Amino acid sequence: MLDLRYVVDHLDEVRAGLSRRGAGATVALDELAPLSIERRDVIVKLETLRAKKNEVSAAMAKVDKKSDEFAKTRDEMRLVGEQTKELEAKQKAVDAKIEELLLYIPNVPDATAPDGGGSDENQIVRTWGEAPKFAFAPRDHADLGVANNTLDFERGTKISGARFTVLRGMGARLERALMQFMLDVHSNEHGYVEIWPPVLIKDTTMRGTGQLPKFAKDAFRIAEWDENGEAQAYQLYLAPTAEVPVTNLHADEILDGASLPIAYTAYTACFRSEAGSYGKDTKGLIRQHQFDKVELVRFVKPETAQVEHEKLTSHAEAILQKLGLHYRVALLCTGDMGAVSKKTYDLEVWLPAQNTFREISSCSWFGDYQARRAKIRYRAEAGSKPELVHTINGSGLAIGRTLVAIYENFQEADGSIRVPKVLVPYMGGVEKIPAHGA
Repeated sequence: MLDLRYVVDHLDEVRAGLSRRGAGATVALDELAPLSIERRDVIVKLETLRAKKNEVSAAMAKVDKKSDEFAKTRDEMRLVGEQTKELEAKQKAVDAKIEELLLYIPNVPDATAPDGGGSDENQIVRTWGEAPKFAFAPRDHADLGVANNTLDFERGTKISGARFTVLRGMGARLERALMQFMLDVHSNEHGYVEIWPPVLIKDTTMRGTGQLPKFAKDAFRIAEWDENGEAQAYQLYLAPTAEVPVTNLHADEILDGASLPIAYTAYTACFRSEAGSYGKDTKGLIRQHQFDKVELVRFVKPETAQVEHEKLTSHAEAILQKLGLHYRVALLCTGDMGAVSKKTYDLEVWLPAQNTFREISSCSWFGDYQARRAKIRYRAEAGSKPELVHTINGSGLAIGRTLVAIYENFQEADGSIRVPKVLVPYMGGVEKIPAHGA
């Protein structure tokens, strides 16, 4: 979230930055400004009362405890105590309102993020490879997967409902191969430490990266939980992405500045309700409630953040290049960025059956927005004042969408699918998924 003091001291600047996101982004600022003034006034009154309390306490020590003056001073002290409690309660209430507002206010876009109202105004910054040419009409991945018996949409729906799929045979193996391949590349070649995090996570963990409270409808809440099964100590959610548990590895910590950047890669199954997406991409694997993803997370110093953002993006691109998949990189405009991001690149892979590019990775720089929520700080040197880190993350890649791209880009006229060369060792030497599976 944004820093309250900075917002109040630079209100016009923050308002101008948030207005780049479009209508509604600055609404909470109108409520925040008067609350911050009220909070400041309460704090001043509290400080005055506490000073008076100290002054009166010192005077009482010099007065005869049996005198009328002592009784009068004691009554005065009682009144000061009551007034102090009232103001402390008022400050607590105001602080709660301010925090609630700050949790809903989006991040201020970076100056290098282009202005725009939607995806049509994103900037294509580069394109890699060429779209494959077919001597036949390419089929979409869903038709191919049903024909070769690797994607079972019907049984997925029977087991769990809409937007769930069973992968079987070579489809399941390809999904696993992609996960292993991505993790190997990122850990062995790009220097990331591999993490295998829990996918059941606390509400405080969700709040730390910005999923709560604003995007609660997109999440699957599991239970209100207590270790003893008695009280409702906290809520548990299914992780919407590995970004959430991995970023919170260092919540409430002060890191050694010499250890930065810290880079993690992790696989998790991911779970999203896809609220608001009714009727979109209902066919196939593009928009599922459960999907697999390998994530990249970097904790960096503020002064290196932009360079580190470019580096992480290149690491995600490397996977697509090794697979031989045609893609482009889009710099998102302010109206299309996620609320938590300062700047975002989307990697969009070519899907022949749709004759278009589709997002396969989103690589975002969050500034200190997540770190302030999760209290992730570092010391530049021993004894120095702790500072907030900057966080960066991106998909490296969304595994299901990568499988979709392989099916569609590597298909042959008979419906068989060539396995990209880099994946053949992970597939036990299998070079082609046959058109008619077992």
